Amino acid sequence: MHVMAISAISDENGFWSSLKKAHGGLPQGAKWTLAVASTDGARAVNVIVHDSLDDVRAFFEGYAAPFATTEYFEADAANAVGLPR
Repeated sequence: MHVMAISAISDENGFWSSLKKAHGGLPQGAKWTLAVASTDGARAVNVIVHDSLDDVRAFFEGYAAPFATTEYFEADAANAVGLPR
């Protein structure tokens, strides 16, 4: 499944620094397909492919929680442009 992690960032430098570390520690079988921020740096959307939304939440929060408040949603990859099904 594709999981969208939509973050309201409180510390932009800390957030992106932590995500660089997180990328190197992805759970086995997970794939990070997108990381993009708004031009003002206040919001970010990350898309991670993994078997479980709860596992993605636990993984992502371990890195990003001190720097952002994040909501998690299952993405509808079948109706998305550019995301593999």
